[in-house]
Amino acid sequence: MRPISPRARALTAAAAVSVLAGAGAVAMQTEASAAAGCRVNYSVNQWSTGFTGNVTVTNLGDPISGGWNVTWTFSGNQTITQGWSATVTQSGQNVTATSPSWAGSLGTNATATFGFNANYSGTNATPSTFKLNGVACTGSVGGSPSPSNPGTSPSNPGTSPSNPGTSPSTSPSNPGNQGPKVDNPYAGAKGYVNPEWKAKADAEPGGSRVSNNPTAVWLDRIAAIEGTDNSSSNGSMGLRDHLDAAVAQGAGYIQLVIYNLPGRDCSALASNGELGPNDLPRYKSEYIDPIAAIEGDAKYKNLRIINIVEIDSLPNIVTNTSGQAGGTAMCDTMKANGGYVQGVGYALNKLGAIGNVYNYVDAAHHGWIGWDSNFGPTADIMLQAAQASGSVNNVTGFITNTANYSALQEPYIQPTVTVGGQNIRQSKWLDWNQYSDELTFAQAFRQKLVSVGFNSNIGMLIDTSRNGWGGSARPTKASTSTTVDTYVNESRIDRRIHAGNWCNQSGAGLGERPKAAPASGIDAYVWVKPPGESDGSSSLIPNDEGKGFDRMCDPTYTGNARNGNSMSGALPNAPISGAWFSAQFQQLMANAYPAL
Repeated sequence: MRPISPRARALTAAAAVSVLAGAGAVAMQTEASAAAGCRVNYSVNQWSTGFTGNVTVTNLGDPISGGWNVTWTFSGNQTITQGWSATVTQSGQNVTATSPSWAGSLGTNATATFGFNANYSGTNATPSTFKLNGVACTGSVGGSPSPSNPGTSPSNPGTSPSNPGTSPSTSPSNPGNQGPKVDNPYAGAKGYVNPEWKAKADAEPGGSRVSNNPTAVWLDRIAAIEGTDNSSSNGSMGLRDHLDAAVAQGAGYIQLVIYNLPGRDCSALASNGELGPNDLPRYKSEYIDPIAAIEGDAKYKNLRIINIVEIDSLPNIVTNTSGQAGGTAMCDTMKANGGYVQGVGYALNKLGAIGNVYNYVDAAHHGWIGWDSNFGPTADIMLQAAQASGSVNNVTGFITNTANYSALQEPYIQPTVTVGGQNIRQSKWLDWNQYSDELTFAQAFRQKLVSVGFNSNIGMLIDTSRNGWGGSARPTKASTSTTVDTYVNESRIDRRIHAGNWCNQSGAGLGERPKAAPASGIDAYVWVKPPGESDGSSSLIPNDEGKGFDRMCDPTYTGNARNGNSMSGALPNAPISGAWFSAQFQQLMANAYPAL
């Protein structure tokens, strides 16, 4: 589930921002008799020789079907090199963006969002006029400009209160459950203990030592929303069951993993999902809409509902497409069709509109995007997904290390250390990464996210459920070796064979227990991956949950480009992802740090 992305396969700086799609993207009326009117928000993220443009167009007139196009004219030498979520062509200074086949109609007050990369020199002025299907976008119907909302705005559309990406019915200013949101939903609140996970943990020798810790509930398929017959041995609680139980417990917060994107986890097979790459409409109507309806029930208004949004999705289309080591055709597809950005944007929009709901977007981990070439582009695509939701206010923060094993802190192998006159970043383990642990990475990535346009009060979460690496093998001091690789391997807390290994890792232990506000910029240490739940099966196990078999979960596997062709380090005899894995749970307790 958690592939590594060495700098050798990272994106180039010229493609620093890659994908953008609309939240609720769709169409515009083409009949001449229809009332016409439109509004455009245009923003850029630029550097010395290039920029990324983000365009959101809103149809203020009658609905139109049959496709739309947005046109404008650059005033300088801007040259578009790449577009997404629309076919973007250029002739001289004139640009035309045409609707994609999957989003060719747009209703009244509906929006479409697309983006592009471009080169320039000198000045990069905002185009003065945009047209939608030949009609000038003045911000009102019939061509009269709207004083309160000009046709073009250089400001970031993700932070505009009047941003058209959010309809009045789902706007953050009109939440389903009224009331101001707190800055940190974990602070001063008791977490929900999932009784299903607790029962499994209590059934293990010594499991009661940890079974009262709050863990997340994974909604990893449509059927998980409703749950199954609890009278059977295979029964499971649904979303409403868990929310009711949280209220009964007197919990202050509950953690839910929103995890069912179309073409889910495009670079790993063990966590593939039930929806195909073109199933975005099903994702919206059969998955997100029912979740939003339940979370928005007034009976839960005093419960802080924390959503962990779509593990692995956005980082995958930054780092795991073709041309990069380990890139996959499925990641190419999901980048091209905009399904991940649109899906995440839709989820953020629908769920963020609820007054007691808090969204944390998954932001991979240091061993995936800690290289400069991945760090910035990943922050940029996070912003694009938030903008697709209508507002960055739909994002409370981000989570790192979800279901992964990266050490919280590495006291002896910080990237500034030198050994024998050589910087340890050149070691095989670090591979020139700028970060060696999750805490320093999460704090730095938070600053980057704020710098690209997120609110300054966003907080980070770190999943510490399996990154303790305690026990007798845990280093207690730095190595005395003067050889870089030997020094790093003898000094590092994380004892995986390779930082790209992610499945049921041998030797892992429970990490810090769930804790609110443990460090600067960190909202909480959390157990989002419930300890004892498998990452994937060691061999192919047929199932009806859409769970595939990934060789990275096979202890005999000798690896691939994403883990430096190293052994997988996986435990044997593992069940499918999400199923209870007793041997792993016992190992995690034995190697817990701090010790139990």
